[in-house]
Amino acid sequence: MIYNERNCRKETIIEATQQIMTAARTAPKGKGVDIIEIATLTGDDLLSLAARMRDEGEKRGMMFFLRDAGNIEHADAVVLIGTRRQPLGLNCAYCGAKTCEENPCDAPCAINSIDVGIAVGSACSKAADLRIDSRVMFSAGATAQTMNLLPGCGQIIALALSVSAKNPFFDRKPQTSKP
Repeated sequence: MIYNERNCRKETIIEATQQIMTAARTAPKGKGVDIIEIATLTGDDLLSLAARMRDEGEKRGMMFFLRDAGNIEHADAVVLIGTRRQPLGLNCAYCGAKTCEENPCDAPCAINSIDVGIAVGSACSKAADLRIDSRVMFSAGATAQTMNLLPGCGQIIALALSVSAKNPFFDRKPQTSKP
């Protein structure tokens, strides 16, 4: 039997995202408390995310959302990594409040934010190990948050992934207006 790489890319990217999500899951967490949520989008869900990113870009006046939406349309998958808010009682004051009890309920816990960053770093590292092109995107994560794709989560960051001859996330041109 002959397997042509072009014919198995979809299976390859799904297998890769499973490893990438595992890398994010096993990343160290503050006080060992796991409040990270991770999911992968493919197919029509990518197109829905891209369409909503265009709307968000217009609404926020941030044209880079439009450019990034085009990148999402060329991606094979997007891994979303977010956190549920849970102050950890460290009273570190990294959030700006002197104690965890003084941190307003609508303000993120800085340690939760750090946990997302570490998980994203682990996910990116695994993507690189697998030689998959990737791009970390605030824009796609923020849009995923408005779509409630990781229910109960904030601070969502997206990792766009591509298996193609040319990295679609490189040599990106600024978007100054709607295409």
